[in-house]
This record gives sequence, C-alpha cells and structure tokens, in this order.
Amino acid sequence: MKLRLGTITFAVIAFAVMMAAATVGFAGDDVVLGTWKLDEAKSKLSAGTPKNTTVIYEAAGDSVKVTVEGVGADSKPTHNEWTGKFDGKEYPVTGDATADMRSYKRIDDHTLTLINKKDGKVTLTGKATVSADGKTRTVVISGTDASGKKVSSTAVYNKQ
Repeated sequence: MKLRLGTITFAVIAFAVMMAAATVGFAGDDVVLGTWKLDEAKSKLSAGTPKNTTVIYEAAGDSVKVTVEGVGADSKPTHNEWTGKFDGKEYPVTGDATADMRSYKRIDDHTLTLINKKDGKVTLTGKATVSADGKTRTVVISGTDASGKKVSSTAVYNKQ
C-alpha cells in the first residue's frame, strides 16, 4: 500500500512539475515578453515628445503586465503600467497623462497593434514588431500628446 501511495504521489508531483515547465516554456517562447531598452540612435522621435526608455512585458497569470519607464516632454521621469490580454479589448492604464485605457491586439507571433484612449477618445495608435531574431522591437506610433499636438515616431528597442 505504501508503494502504491508513493507511486501516486510521485505521479502527481511529476505532473505538477511538467505543467509548471510547460507554462514557463510557453511564456519563454513569446518573443514579445522581456525587457526592451530604447536605442535612441536608431529611433526617429519627434522633438519634444515623451520617450519610453524601458518597456517590460511580463506574464501575469493568464494576462500580460506592461511597465513603461521614460522621460516626459518636460524632461521629468514617467512611469505607466497596464495589465491585460493581447485580445483587442480595453484595459485600464495607470500613470499615462494621455491615456486611461489601452488595448493590444496580437496580429502574429511578432506583431502587436495598440490603441490608447483618454475619456473614450483615441489618443494614440501604434504597431510594435519584433524582428525575426527576437533581438529588436520597432514601435511606430501616431496620435496626440497631452497638449493636443499631433505626434508620430518610430522607436527601436533592443532586448535585454
């Protein structure tokens, strides 16, 4: 009886370890996830627009958490966070002066589109594409800043 109980316990533990490994493997296979640092030399940012210097995409249960660190047009540090799914639905964003809701939609394994809204109005649209080798990420955006000025930029990030 002890041997059978031990075998069942071992099987349950082995299954749990296998499922945990599968979950980690899945998250690790997503080229979007990780820490991305802005490469200013390769980027084309409009003068006077905010810069997202570090963007972190990480698994958060069955969702994704995006943390953005940067510098505002006023040269002061900025920080915003979003947690949601890449399903095209709106989820709250905190810390962004130009948005209270953000949605991401996965186009393919390497491409996401995004939309920022403030009080129900679109303030920014963009497309983020990760290179085939998974080492760079290019984000092309257009929209309006906090003062209503039209902005557009192409930001290139390197995976850390």
